[in-house]
Amino acid sequence: MGREREAPQKPQQEEEEGVSYTVEQLVAVNPYNPDILPDLEKYVNEQVSSLTYSLDANLCLLRIYQFEPERMSTQIVARILIKALMAMPAPDFGLCLFLIPERVQMEEQFKTLIVLSHYLETGRFRQFWDEAAKNRHIVEAVPGFEQAIQTYAIHLLSLTYQKVPRSILAEAINIEGLSLDKFLEQQVSNCGWTLEKGHGQVQLIALPSNEFNHPELKKNTADSIPLEHVTRIFPILG
Repeated sequence: MGREREAPQKPQQEEEEGVSYTVEQLVAVNPYNPDILPDLEKYVNEQVSSLTYSLDANLCLLRIYQFEPERMSTQIVARILIKALMAMPAPDFGLCLFLIPERVQMEEQFKTLIVLSHYLETGRFRQFWDEAAKNRHIVEAVPGFEQAIQTYAIHLLSLTYQKVPRSILAEAINIEGLSLDKFLEQQVSNCGWTLEKGHGQVQLIALPSNEFNHPELKKNTADSIPLEHVTRIFPILG
């Protein structure tokens, strides 16, 4: 996934052979080498433009910033945090935030991102989208942000609902009207959703079954004993 680059401070033999390294290899070989900081910053921008993501590389950069605070780019840090939000439900945002000094966290853009993270973690999507709309200049710096959060919202709903009312889905993914109709058509065609009518002609969206919205599908391995294990007990009891 990473671009090939010349590794800093390579042995002379390797330089003569023209050995090149990806960013991931640089991180794996010498993650605390401050000479790779420019490569890591460029890699963050590449992740933004190419819609890719590398938590390990981003954490490595934040650690180097801890040792080189005068070289910290708050723009790069903000992009790392936005990419981490887009990775939810993974705990990446908290992992990244832990490496960012408190004085930096107190800057307005970072306080906004922390609030957005809290809304997502607690499933308060209406507040999240309202806050995001007020701070488009921050979140829209990273392409794919809205789609990633919509994916997370659907994931969260699928853990809770067998059939979700249209109004709740609309609030969670911030889509309404004809745009929501088109979105539902795509989900019905590609993701196994079905549309139903509830009480009072309320439209319900039946989501695919999983072990969370249909607990009976969950296999309790702790309570089940294979038959061959049972048959071995009988001679002992006898």
